[in-house]
Amino acid sequence: MAKPRPDEQKVISALLSYADDPVSFVMFAFPWGKPNSPLQGMSGPRDWQMRALKQIRDHVIQNKQRKVQGLDPELLRLARSSGRGIGKSAFLAWIALWMFCCHPASTTIVAANTEQQLKSTTFPEIKKWASMSIMNTWFDTQAMSIRPAQWLVSALRDTTDLDDAYWYIQARLWSEESPDAFAGLHSNVGMAVLFDEASGIPAPIWSVTAGFFTDKTLYRVWAVISNPRSPTGPFFECFNRDRNLWQTESIDARSVEENDQSLYQSIIEQYGADSDEARVEVYGQFPRQGDQQFIGSGLVTEARERQSASDPNAPLLLGVDPARYGDDDAVLLFRKGNDITTYPIQRYKKCSLEELADHIVAAANAHEPDAIFVEGDGVGGGLVDILNRRRLNVHEVTMGGRADQTDKFSNRRTELWSRMRDWLMNASIPNDDRLATDLSAPEFSYTIKGQIRLEPKDKMKKRGYASPDSADALAVTFAKQVARKGPVRRQISRMARDVDYNLFA
Repeated sequence: MAKPRPDEQKVISALLSYADDPVSFVMFAFPWGKPNSPLQGMSGPRDWQMRALKQIRDHVIQNKQRKVQGLDPELLRLARSSGRGIGKSAFLAWIALWMFCCHPASTTIVAANTEQQLKSTTFPEIKKWASMSIMNTWFDTQAMSIRPAQWLVSALRDTTDLDDAYWYIQARLWSEESPDAFAGLHSNVGMAVLFDEASGIPAPIWSVTAGFFTDKTLYRVWAVISNPRSPTGPFFECFNRDRNLWQTESIDARSVEENDQSLYQSIIEQYGADSDEARVEVYGQFPRQGDQQFIGSGLVTEARERQSASDPNAPLLLGVDPARYGDDDAVLLFRKGNDITTYPIQRYKKCSLEELADHIVAAANAHEPDAIFVEGDGVGGGLVDILNRRRLNVHEVTMGGRADQTDKFSNRRTELWSRMRDWLMNASIPNDDRLATDLSAPEFSYTIKGQIRLEPKDKMKKRGYASPDSADALAVTFAKQVARKGPVRRQISRMARDVDYNLFA
């Protein structure tokens, strides 16, 4: 059992003074440069670690200013992607120990991509830094938790109203099948949640974690760090769709001068400077395509950045993906050749089929597409019937139906997504985060017959992804070849439509 030292009260006073300053805490708490210590050859944190510690310090200062102004303090979301071997686990250990030692009664939760990573690497790193620190008598260390020594609790209770029930650092396992088992923690003193190798932690656990931060304390930190191994998922979205919520940095492992630079050079030479291996292991950048990703994120990014190339002779096509569930969107999307940037994507939530039909008719009247494609599975069949009654000629696309190339694709949807993937190589798409996520999120597998099978929407939702409504609206436009209507044919078509409305409305 840990026992206090004679000078312990001075250490307590010093550490409590660093409640707002993790930089000073780290410099004070560990034996930097001390002879015969593990840190004898080091003068302090690495540059990237120091930048991140300063961001936490500055955030706390801003939160205190917000409190003075009568505003709620904000949660700090900190995300770092990196090449291998830069000291990720050490950085997380410092945050955990700063929260624990400088904010009595605070809670810190530590998770990792696998149980093995958490038990063999991440949590042992925290215990290692705790044991070499000036506070090494403060801790009651167990296999999966660190709690305050009883003498420390008694000493602080003499001067403060301390509730130590939730004062700990805890390594927490998770289950993708039962994410709610990860939930249920709060602290009105301070809360830190630390994800090591965060790229491998699934979306349901991220969703539950957000609920940990409901108490409006000054000291709330959610830090996630990882080699960027997957170009999909919540960690990827920290740097893309959700980048406005997170303070992010990608760290090239070669910038850490203490590391063996020859290792990184050998990876580059073996796989190529532009390879995904070099991007992930060295540069700290996401791969262009994951192992199971049907459409690579790199392909989507290139299409977003590609300048629009107008093709006046291409037919104008309208694709429609009806909404099936309460959280899904009904989507209208126009494609003209290799371009979908001319007309904005229209999204509608929780509208009836009649209301959606109104939107489609209005879009058709405004832009006069050469063909309209509607996904006909589920409620889509009812929408097609309504549009036909309104004398609007549409092509019904049954995505769950039989593919033309049955030897290659398991269903029609997979086949159309394959055509869409080929189209993206020369296409221009809008700078739309939801569309980009929809395109790159689905994974694929093979059937026992060797056919490619795109991941079903219900399986995507179990992984924490929304239905890829925008991408499906685009995919249906590849169901058949359409000839462009010339000006004369377009005028005749419009006249015929007007006559039909007069006769049959």
